[in-house]
Amino acid sequence: MHTRVAKIPGPEHPISIERDPRRVVVRAAGRVVAETTEALDLKEAQYPVVMYIPRRDVDMSQLQVMDHSTYCPYKGECTYYSIPSVGQKGVNAAWSYEKPFASVAQIDHHLAFYADRVDAIEVG
Repeated sequence: MHTRVAKIPGPEHPISIERDPRRVVVRAAGRVVAETTEALDLKEAQYPVVMYIPRRDVDMSQLQVMDHSTYCPYKGECTYYSIPSVGQKGVNAAWSYEKPFASVAQIDHHLAFYADRVDAIEVG
């Protein structure tokens, strides 16, 4: 049995979360899937910034929860969502930490989208 270890962000693996006031629109299959001015920018170590959108600003009727999941020792168990209207490209297009660890609790009830699995993520 594999034991999952939880790690706390620190100098060797920093994570910061800041509110992004810009308007963010996610489009897929010609439709708006998400629109917000309350996204969170998660900056983790050397990785590119990831925008997390409040679930209340996502049209969840366009998403389908998947069986696929992953684990991040800094954020927790990750659930994936597909956008069926996009077809194969939309499989596992979005993800969410349903019960994130305390150090990243701000991303609770938020989703992030892979830019290459939607038509566009417009920021500005």
